[in-house]
Amino acid sequence: MRIGVLAVQGAFAEHINKLRQLGIEGFEIRKAEDIKEKFDGLILPGGESTSMRKLLNELGLLEPLKAMIKGGMPVFGTCAGMILLAKEISGGGTPCFGTLDITVKRNAYGRQLGSFRCVEKFADREIEMPFIRAPYAVNADENVTVLAEHDNKIVAVRQGSQLAAAFHPELTEDTAVYEYFLEMIGKV
Repeated sequence: MRIGVLAVQGAFAEHINKLRQLGIEGFEIRKAEDIKEKFDGLILPGGESTSMRKLLNELGLLEPLKAMIKGGMPVFGTCAGMILLAKEISGGGTPCFGTLDITVKRNAYGRQLGSFRCVEKFADREIEMPFIRAPYAVNADENVTVLAEHDNKIVAVRQGSQLAAAFHPELTEDTAVYEYFLEMIGKV
């Protein structure tokens, strides 16, 4: 199995390390030619979603990746990756891929100083969840499965071959969220 990790900005190296820990090949997607090789899934890391969207456009990656996601490519977005996938951004803003039927609130938990960790259930398993300038889903359409909540806010969802989390599982020792994603890929 081979997973591409968007590497234009943000915490991509941590995702590749987590994949290696599970014996999975992860590779960096930095330019359009990087997506010409075969791969089985895509990770959109945390970072700054506005910068990432700008770079996706400039590097010619936005439309090809959007077509892949719409075509059923399994994708996992964390934090900014969740924002990139969202169909709508609360308070305005142009959606990036717009393939996931949720509305997100950017920086919903405040500034960097408002970062925190908690333990919550993700798909019926308790895991550690680090939140760093994190979003959450204000709402999710009926075709979206809510996988995790914190303080009655939606922080992880799945819709078909799309998985999104407001937190950073790459910053923990737990591999449960990655295992869930890899299982999704295995069923596609």
